[in-house]
Amino acid sequence: MGDDSRQKDNFGLEEVRSQIDDIDLKIQDLLNERAKCAEKVADIKLSDLTQEASSGIQTNLFYRPEREAQVLRKIADRNDGPMKSESLVTIFREIMSACLSLEKPLQISYLGPQGTFSQAAALKHFGHAVECKPVSTIDEVFAHVESGQSDFGVVPVENSTEGMVNNTLDNFMDSPLKISGEVEVRIEHHLLVSSLTKESGVSKICAHEQGLAQCRNWLDLNYPRVDRQSLPSNGAAAKLAAENVGIAAVAGGVAQEEYKLERISSNIEDNGDNTTRFLIVGSSEIPHSGEDKTSILVSSRNKPGALYKILDPFQRSNISLTRIDTRPSRTEKWTYVFFIEFEGHLQDDKVKSIMKELEENSVLLKPLGSYPRSLDW
Repeated sequence: MGDDSRQKDNFGLEEVRSQIDDIDLKIQDLLNERAKCAEKVADIKLSDLTQEASSGIQTNLFYRPEREAQVLRKIADRNDGPMKSESLVTIFREIMSACLSLEKPLQISYLGPQGTFSQAAALKHFGHAVECKPVSTIDEVFAHVESGQSDFGVVPVENSTEGMVNNTLDNFMDSPLKISGEVEVRIEHHLLVSSLTKESGVSKICAHEQGLAQCRNWLDLNYPRVDRQSLPSNGAAAKLAAENVGIAAVAGGVAQEEYKLERISSNIEDNGDNTTRFLIVGSSEIPHSGEDKTSILVSSRNKPGALYKILDPFQRSNISLTRIDTRPSRTEKWTYVFFIEFEGHLQDDKVKSIMKELEENSVLLKPLGSYPRSLDW
C-alpha cells in the first residue's frame, strides 16, 4: 500500500513538472514575441521622430515613463493571485528593461559608490538591463544628465526619518532638468561580512553615519563592545568588509550582491518603516500617465500673506498637496523658495490655471515637471 502511494505521488509530481516545462516553453516563446514587438515599436518611433518633435512635448525616443507606469498599474490591478502584485510588477519591469535594451541600454547615473540604496533605487525603477554609473555627488548626477553623458539620473530627495535632502532641492534651482519619475526604497539594513570574517569573528562594524544611527539599538544589544566606524557610504563599508578580515558592514542587499558578502543578520534597522524616496531626473517633459504628480519651485514676495497667496489656489481648486518644503533663495537675505509637490499634471486645465495665478503673485515660478506616481511598494 505504501509503495503504491509513493508511485502515485511520483507520477503526480512528474505530471506537474511536465506541465511546468510546457508553461516555461510558452513563456519563453511569448517573451521573444514581445521583444520582436518592442523592436517594431522602435522602428515606428524612428520613422515618426519628426512628428513627435513637433508635438510640443519632447520625450526620450524609446523609454516612455508614462507608458511603463500605465502597463505596470494594469498588471497590478488585474492580478488575482496567487502571485503577489509586487512580484509580478518586478518581473514585468525586468521584461520591459530587457526589451528596451535591445535597441540601446539606458545610461543611468546615481549617487555612488556601488552598493548604495541609490543604486537599488535605479535598479528598482529601470530594471537590471540598464547601465548604471556611480558618481561621487548629487551635483555630479545632475551634471552627467545635463551634459548627455547619462539619459537619466537617480537622486535621493526625502527620507521618512531624516527629512528632505537639501542638496537635491538646491540643484533644481539652477538646473534645466525635469523630474521624470519617483521611486521609494524600503531601507533594510543587514550585517554583512566576508566568508573569512564569518569564521573568525567581527572586530569592527562600519557604515555611513546614518546607517549606524538607524541601527544603534540593535548594535548596542548584539555588539555592545565592538568598535564602530562611520564611512562616506554603506557601499564603501561593504567594499571594506569584502577586503578586510574582521570588518562587518551595515548595508543593503544590493551591496551584499555587489561585493559577494554573507549575511550574519537581516533587517537590523531600529525603525521598520524607514523609507527613502528618490527622484528620476531627465531632460524631457513627461506626458500624462493617468496618475501623476507635479513638482514646482516658487518664491513669493516678502510681504504679509505671501504664503497664503501661494497655497490658496490649490485649496480653491481642490488639489491635494503631497509635500511642501523651504530653502533659502540665495539671491536675497531672508527670502525663501518653496518646493511644492501636488497631485495632477501640468497639462491639466486646473493646474494651468493655478500656474497662471502663481506667476502673477510670485517673483519666481519654476515647474520641475509632472511624472507618474510611484507604485505603493
